Amino acid sequence: MLGLDSWARVARELRQDVRAARDRDPAARGVGPVEILATWPGIHALLAHRVAHALDTAGVPLLPRSLSMLARAVTGIEIHPAARIGEGLFIDHGAGVVIGETADIGDNVTLYQGVTLGGTGFATGKRHPTVQDNVTIGSGAKLLGPITVGHGAKVGANSVVITDVPPNSTVVGNPGHPVRVDGRRVEGPDADWIHLPDPIAEAIEGLASRIGAREKGLSELTREHAEPVAEVRPLRSARGPNPAGG
Repeated sequence: MLGLDSWARVARELRQDVRAARDRDPAARGVGPVEILATWPGIHALLAHRVAHALDTAGVPLLPRSLSMLARAVTGIEIHPAARIGEGLFIDHGAGVVIGETADIGDNVTLYQGVTLGGTGFATGKRHPTVQDNVTIGSGAKLLGPITVGHGAKVGANSVVITDVPPNSTVVGNPGHPVRVDGRRVEGPDADWIHLPDPIAEAIEGLASRIGAREKGLSELTREHAEPVAEVRPLRSARGPNPAGG
């Protein structure tokens, strides 16, 4: 069963989770820790998971999954008891968040509503993402398979990520593409998720620009080397006897 060390670790992690909510949620400014603990669904889900994970690690049957299902029913956030979560995770709003069994989440990670850390196929073993420290994942993003999201990376809203994400990069699109914002790394969890670049739209715009330039050049070249137009004369009827007779 659980010892005092396990309960002390759960309490320490919970304090870090509450502090993360106060630091990263604008709605929590000026709100006390007790109110956050009592009314923030993300904190409720994390508290249930911290306890369920400790019980699961200790080999306690039934109870860890029961706690997970209860937290899902109350908060709309589903976290498998075996998932490993570091300190300072902040789940904003939280509705629809799913974290799979073999997912690994580092410290100071931010997840917005609708995020899925899911698996692919029916294979056993490691099949869910690994999210390193200081990562921010936008609303509705889907991270699938045993991929690694590097330190400090950001995933745009509704992105579908199926390959590794380099550290300190921003990924957008379906499938996700690493991009840079204004040629520099985006800092902090308050990234501008509305004006992220769209690499597909940028590629299409570039192609359209090149096609337009080529059409303009071809038009100018055609005008310079145009052949003279032949003179057109009206036909006149031939005089003399009708060759058909009559």
